[in-house]
Amino acid sequence: MADTKTVSGALYSPAMDEKTHEQTYRGFVKFVEIGTVTVLCWVLALAVGGVREAWLTAIGGVLLSWVAAAIGAFVPSIGWKAPAVVLALLALALVFG
Repeated sequence: MADTKTVSGALYSPAMDEKTHEQTYRGFVKFVEIGTVTVLCWVLALAVGGVREAWLTAIGGVLLSWVAAAIGAFVPSIGWKAPAVVLALLALALVFG
């Protein structure tokens, strides 16, 4: 383990940029949240296409999930909720379609 010269990891060493580190971590977590929900959209779109044979709906769901992921990435207050709306719509299409 690297020596950070801190007491039990409570503080950052002077060589580390705490603000940049925290900003990078928040960005990574945001990316993982949005990416996870988007991939779930793709899986559900494949289920809609395979089970319901509604491939145009599935393709539309994938395209809509990309748009929603981009919106979630550029608007921090929305985040993962934008692709989650598409996920809910695809789930409805799978159940009721």
